[in-house]
Amino acid sequence: MKGLMTVFYKELADHFTSWRGIILFITVLLVSVFATLGPSGAIENLRQQLATPVQYGVGRFAFLYLFTTSGEDMPSFIWFITRFLVPIVGIVLGLDAINSEKNSGTMSRLLAQPIYRDAVINGKFLAGVVTIAIMLTTAILIVSAIGLAVLGVAPGSEEIARLLLFWGISILYGAFWLGLAMLFSVYFRPVAASAVSSLGIWMFFSFFMSMAAVSTANILAPLSQTPTTAELLSNYGIQITASRISPIMLFGEAATILLAPGARTAGEMLQLLTASGALWMPGPLSLGQSLLTIWPHLATIGGITAALFAISYIRFMREEIRST
Repeated sequence: MKGLMTVFYKELADHFTSWRGIILFITVLLVSVFATLGPSGAIENLRQQLATPVQYGVGRFAFLYLFTTSGEDMPSFIWFITRFLVPIVGIVLGLDAINSEKNSGTMSRLLAQPIYRDAVINGKFLAGVVTIAIMLTTAILIVSAIGLAVLGVAPGSEEIARLLLFWGISILYGAFWLGLAMLFSVYFRPVAASAVSSLGIWMFFSFFMSMAAVSTANILAPLSQTPTTAELLSNYGIQITASRISPIMLFGEAATILLAPGARTAGEMLQLLTASGALWMPGPLSLGQSLLTIWPHLATIGGITAALFAISYIRFMREEIRST
């Protein structure tokens, strides 16, 4: 345990004192402020919605709209978290966690100390997760402070609970990207190789997965020139299933359900259409119902994260490390 905490504190200090960590923090702060308070950010749009809450459906969850409302030219805060901030931070923190130590020769000297080998990889992973948690805490507090100061909208108890749950699942989401980057850092000795592999997977899930899902659906359930309702529903159902291979899609749905209680997953919308033939939207979900809806998403992300770290752990524990 002592060796684990030694590695953890050392890595945590490196994350917060290195230029890389400082730049990441500045980026997170600027994006949080600009997405919320920018000239075309969420604040301006939310002011209009609060002026006519009945028309826009802004009710007792008005505070949460700070995180889900997008501006005219600026995506919402949750969009930045899902697509860019958390994945990039997780990848940057983990892409050279192991191979940089091997290349510089410090890994063999570190393992020569009275520190168990598993304490090294566990400490590095834990330090990355804590760094992601601190960055997310800072970003959420900034957006909340802006909402309180500019709009004067205070959160209720359920809104605070939903924000805390969103904070927790965002950390889990960041741990996935950290575990993915550390996996390549263990397997590839060149830092560039682990960086390209991690960023390539992120780019595919972020930009090309939707196109791949559409292509898969068109192959498995092709549409005729005048598609029937059954053909459209079948095609759309395959698109939903295929797109959920992406952790970005899974986290995006889970985060939206938590922060926008009136929203529904794509699968639920398809079930409503299939059952009634018309779009029927019930009222906002309670917190318990929201958790029941998103638990498969969270279980999937958590299981993949555990599997990635387990593979990295086994490979690191078994490989031979020589002094250079």
